[in-house]
Amino acid sequence: MRNVVFVEGVRTPFGKAGDKGMYAGTRADDLVVNAIRELLRRHPELPPERVDEVAIAATTQIGDQGLTIGRTAALLAGLPKSVPGFAIDRMCAGAMTAVTTTASGIGFGAYDIAIAGGVEHMGRHPMGEGVDPNPRIVADKLVDPTALVMGQTAENLHDRFPEITKERTDAFAARSQERYAEAVKTGKIGPELVPVATRDKELGWGLATEDEPPRPGTTVEQLAKLKTPFRPHGRITAGNAAGLNDGATAAILADEDTARELGLPIGMRLVGYSFAGVEPEVMGIGPVPATEKLFQRTGLSIEDIGLFEINEAFAVQVLAFLDHFGIADDDPRVNQWGGAIACGHPLASSGVRLMTQLARQFAEHPDVRYGLTTMCIGIGMGGTVIWENPAYNGSEGAK
Repeated sequence: MRNVVFVEGVRTPFGKAGDKGMYAGTRADDLVVNAIRELLRRHPELPPERVDEVAIAATTQIGDQGLTIGRTAALLAGLPKSVPGFAIDRMCAGAMTAVTTTASGIGFGAYDIAIAGGVEHMGRHPMGEGVDPNPRIVADKLVDPTALVMGQTAENLHDRFPEITKERTDAFAARSQERYAEAVKTGKIGPELVPVATRDKELGWGLATEDEPPRPGTTVEQLAKLKTPFRPHGRITAGNAAGLNDGATAAILADEDTARELGLPIGMRLVGYSFAGVEPEVMGIGPVPATEKLFQRTGLSIEDIGLFEINEAFAVQVLAFLDHFGIADDDPRVNQWGGAIACGHPLASSGVRLMTQLARQFAEHPDVRYGLTTMCIGIGMGGTVIWENPAYNGSEGAK
């Protein structure tokens, strides 16, 4: 097996889904094409014909997110027609799976270089659009009926772990907004963003240069007053969950020797990955067994991980992971620059956002050897990837 490296990831600014969102008049495929073109622009040392595969994920593979979007996006981005591509669907972990799938091909020797990413235009294509779930899934009691509504699965997670109170989730959500705002202010978030030309029927042309969902200055007191749409007197609100968003991500993956041959930077090195299934009605717990499974395979433990990027689909789901591993709610190693509660979660694209942020954090932390990206996945799954920091200096006491 060959070493697989994450060269660099980029993303579009994330927008709010809906008619008033900044991408309301923008095609989904154009979002991911912008991301791929930006990767090629940033890396002129990469001959386009050396790209062996393009894997792009979308949860709702219909309309401008359909038609084997990995292939069509590659063509639209200007890659040679000799470069193949394909589409992936693992709901929220689409881009994560695009990375792990192509990385496996690189490690095996089928590819030298691949581009992996994801796109979701939830304004044009709401989750579940056009699907026809087999009625036996519910009729035969294969899953609880609440399993098909993500907000209800988060309420179920609160039921299972009553020690995770709404007060804790609101505090975590406010902290996510605060950390994100500080990261933007200090320039931590911004260099990975790809400007996107937008079109509005009334305002005309514009340019998206920053995320639309964040609510800087959000307080716990404000969050406490929000409605709980999934259950009367519930605990899940629009404030302690990620919203409905539009956006795209893309990353370059390579065999380490090939990266060095071409002069490509090495952002981080893949250690291993794992996916695990859980009861669909509590899908938010998925990162726990996925991570435990990966620790068993790699011989690492939670004590070896110095940085965490956990997708914030819901605050309760992140806190369930932290409680399981004995990590404090406000641990500075976790989501240093905030998370999806602040910047948004365009489903299939988010996995590469996590990886992009971790790679850039590694560069700032040579004392950290291993980092982890993890996320819960709809229909009852979790996915975790462990990465190694190429800048690790081996200092005493380093993680």
